[in-house]
Amino acid sequence: MPHPVLYQINARCWLRRLSDAEKRPVTLATVPAAELAGWRKRGFTHLWLMGVWPTGPAARAIALQHPELRREYDRVLPGWTEADVAGSPYSVAAYSVAPAFGGDEALQQFRTRLHELGLKLILDFVPNHLGVDHPWVTEQPDRFVSSPNPIPGTFPAKTRTGVRFIAHGKDPYFAPWTDVAQLDYRREATRQAMRRQLLQIAQQCDGVRCDMAMLLLNEVFEKTWARWPTAETPPTGEFWPAAIQAVKTRFPEFLFIAEVYWGLEGRLQAQGFDFTYDKAWYDDLMGGRPVEAQHRLLAHPPAYVEHSVHFLENHDEPRVAARLSPAENRAAALAILAVPGMCLLHQGQLTGARIKLPVQLGRAPIEPEQAEIKTAYTALLAVLPKTCMRRGQGRVLAPRSAWAGNWSHQHFLLVLWSENANRFDLVVVNLSGQRSQCYAPLDLPEIGDEDWRLRDLLGEETYERVGSDLVQSGLYLDVPAHAAQIFRFEPKR
Repeated sequence: MPHPVLYQINARCWLRRLSDAEKRPVTLATVPAAELAGWRKRGFTHLWLMGVWPTGPAARAIALQHPELRREYDRVLPGWTEADVAGSPYSVAAYSVAPAFGGDEALQQFRTRLHELGLKLILDFVPNHLGVDHPWVTEQPDRFVSSPNPIPGTFPAKTRTGVRFIAHGKDPYFAPWTDVAQLDYRREATRQAMRRQLLQIAQQCDGVRCDMAMLLLNEVFEKTWARWPTAETPPTGEFWPAAIQAVKTRFPEFLFIAEVYWGLEGRLQAQGFDFTYDKAWYDDLMGGRPVEAQHRLLAHPPAYVEHSVHFLENHDEPRVAARLSPAENRAAALAILAVPGMCLLHQGQLTGARIKLPVQLGRAPIEPEQAEIKTAYTALLAVLPKTCMRRGQGRVLAPRSAWAGNWSHQHFLLVLWSENANRFDLVVVNLSGQRSQCYAPLDLPEIGDEDWRLRDLLGEETYERVGSDLVQSGLYLDVPAHAAQIFRFEPKR
């Protein structure tokens, strides 16, 4: 599917909830069929199962002892116990499925069941670092950034050649992550080992979400670790193109999704990523900046938009229901579903969850569902298969001013989806908190040869328009604040 709908699940919390509900341990091999059927019914195409790789005891101990994290646990999960702390899923101790989840065999059974329902499986690949418990720390220390002497940002590791001080993973703008060990991509042996690891993961799933993928770019890595010399001459080529090509040679349909920031999204798309996070557009949507959101989307080439991941929340971001009103949430949700590319929906988002959970917790609080938000998402996802959206050809349109001096046309997101000359839908979203007007340019072939009936698939409104008027002036729109509409165009015959 060229425009996937990706659903992110926290595997640890999800299996814990299922086990509590079933009053028995539930593994990936024994997930109730109703869970999978529900994902298919909602129209998801891909499932991102976050956190199937184990966290080691040392990394978990760090998560238990960290003062700031403990305060977060108190805030979001009052009465938590040590059994509720699993450690960060991004401190990977091994790329094999945690035994509590049933191991690698259970994952393959789960993947087979997904395939039977037409869904595909996305797993995490954490390329920049490994957990402090990973066997390579002691067995292959040369694969990491390290020092013979203790310095800030390192931890001691007993290796076969003596004690080495391994650097904690980091990006150039924040303090180190104390539960991980930094891989050294200036070493060819490290790159080869991680390519082999990636090929192994590719046998277990249909795609990977690559954590902090831009940290591996040569210039970013050099900037981050410039004060840590290496005895080797760093490779001149980039890591990602060769790694992606190696996987796609064996698995041509395999998807690569990059978590990426700092304006480097286009770079990673050029290096072979199928989809890259569009954090800047997320910031516009969530920051209440409708003009910037529209202008940013229109400024990008269509191919860039089509290879972007559009989202309102994920495990790193605050819950959208805690930031936007139900009306704003509904409009923004239609926006990310309407724009070409990948749409990412997060577990709990569809029912209005408000609590952002630290990834180190393995149990989530039970939150009451917000009826208005649940109803809105249910309606949006139910109508999706009845439209051209995410199946046909989608184009973001540039609205025109309704009259001189009226700048409210800059509040609109307009996306035209078409399957043929006589089957097309116009998505209309008012991203602002005020009533707005515009003309939507409709330059489809043969639109002037028919008169049209417009039916709002999310409401009750029906309109009739003359095709020649649509060609000459476009479609006039006058909509309330946070309007969210999908107009089906049908020939009036």
